Formats: sequence, structure tokens, C-alpha cells
Amino acid sequence: MAKHSKSIPARGLRVADQIQKDLSELIAFELKDPRVGMITLAEVQLTPDYAHAKIYFTTLKDDAESVKNTLAGLNAAAGYLRNQLGKRLHIHTLPQLHFVHDTSTARGMEMSALIDKANASRAADADEDSGEDGKN
Repeated sequence: MAKHSKSIPARGLRVADQIQKDLSELIAFELKDPRVGMITLAEVQLTPDYAHAKIYFTTLKDDAESVKNTLAGLNAAAGYLRNQLGKRLHIHTLPQLHFVHDTSTARGMEMSALIDKANASRAADADEDSGEDGKN
């Protein structure tokens, strides 16, 4: 289950999670656009009135060109996906779908690499300091 804001009611969270599940299946099995490869839907944020849904996705290849193509493919298929979603969900208002590339995993990997580099530098400094103390 995705992490959501505390201001969204419990029903809204359930609807957002169901939209995420259904869209994942639709994109994987029914969407034929070659621009949309293997993507992961990270989170769905639904407005309280269910009018709009932000769908955060990640791709295997995070280069700018493939993300741009994937986003174009998803936006082109948004109407089809919304129509198919309407056949699966029975809610009063079916949200407009807005796709957003999620960069949090890439940023997390970059932060992890920086932490590893800092720890390695600290360990090297500690080794140099202990080597100098042993010589005196």
C-alpha cells in the first residue's frame, strides 16, 4: 500500500489503492503503446472530490528521453485507461488521470551513494589517523 497524506479519508485511500492496482493491470496487460515499457506505479494521490488523480510512476531506464517517451505514451493513453477504469470501478466521479514521473528512488540511490562515499572517506581518514598515532 502506498503512503498517503493524513488529510485523505479512509475511503479515499482505498479508492486510490484500487485505482493503482487496476491501472497496473491495465498498463501491463492491455496497453499496446510501444512507448510505454515496463513501469511501476509508485503511488496514486486522489483529490478529496475524486476529480483528479496524480499517478506517480517509475521506469527501469531513468534517462530523460525514455521518461519523456513513456510520459507521452501514458498521457496519450489516459482517456483509454480512464474508460477501462470506469468499467472496473463503480464510483460516482471517475478522476482525470495525470501521470508524473517519480524521481524519489533515483534520489534515494544518489543519497545512498553519497553516504557510502562519506563513510568510506571517514574510514580512510580514521585509518590514516591511527597509523600516525602508532608511529609516534
